[in-house]
Amino acid sequence: MVSALRFFTCLVLAVCIVASVDAAISCDTVVSSLGPCYFYLRQGGIVPPSCCGGVRNLNGMAQTTPDRQQACKCVQSFTKSVPGFNQNIASGLPGKCGVSLPYPISNSMNCDNVKLSGTHVSS
Repeated sequence: MVSALRFFTCLVLAVCIVASVDAAISCDTVVSSLGPCYFYLRQGGIVPPSCCGGVRNLNGMAQTTPDRQQACKCVQSFTKSVPGFNQNIASGLPGKCGVSLPYPISNSMNCDNVKLSGTHVSS
């Protein structure tokens, strides 16, 4: 358990370094929002309420195209750092939380195509 907490702490720090200066959303904020989803994104099961709260929070924060693109890049970075990340489980997460994100939760999306209109990005 201690090693998992150390890994998650290192993950948060690593993702913070990737944050862009142009967008108001930081990767630290994105990781904090998605942190409660960490084990769900690997194993599935019941979605923790705190995970859905984080997904809703993330969706509410990204109100401009640059913010959505930055959030997308941070989500992508986060998913790449989750060992055993399950793409099939992740793709259904927003729907399970009653949220429609303008990008998929994926580690292979083109975040430059995310627009304010809310259209999904192809992987």
